[in-house]
Amino acid sequence: MAVTSDIIATYRGPRRVLARLLGMGIREDRVLAFLMGGCVLTFVAQMPKLARDAHMSGQELNMLLGASLLGWIFFAPLFFYFLAWVMHLITAIFAKHGSSYNARLALFWAFLAASPLMLLNGLTAGFIGPGVELTLVGILWLAVFLWFWISGMIEAYRQA
Repeated sequence: MAVTSDIIATYRGPRRVLARLLGMGIREDRVLAFLMGGCVLTFVAQMPKLARDAHMSGQELNMLLGASLLGWIFFAPLFFYFLAWVMHLITAIFAKHGSSYNARLALFWAFLAASPLMLLNGLTAGFIGPGVELTLVGILWLAVFLWFWISGMIEAYRQA
């Protein structure tokens, strides 16, 4: 199945999609691609907000974009790998089985699958700006991301 079809299917049943991804075998290149895809989409989602900030404050847009690119493409993946490792350690206390690959897949897939709402959040930040609308979209993104991640962790450590 295509990644876009899997993202849509995740909104209907995140555990089924993750079970199918786990059934495809251990592929570290796949989970890295999921993570990098999510980071690239998050960088793209930040562009309208950064353009708005640059226009409102008179700052250089290229400098803001460069800093965001550095953060999302180089530093954020390290943070996500560390977060997946910590969650694996915590989950291993209770589950007694499962691998850190399962934790990485659950986290990275949840991040990528929630990216359409991150794009909506970026558009809201760019066109509407700070306010109730941006807060509501951000809360919606966080709730969906946590739903995907927790469901994925349950499935990943149930199957292991």
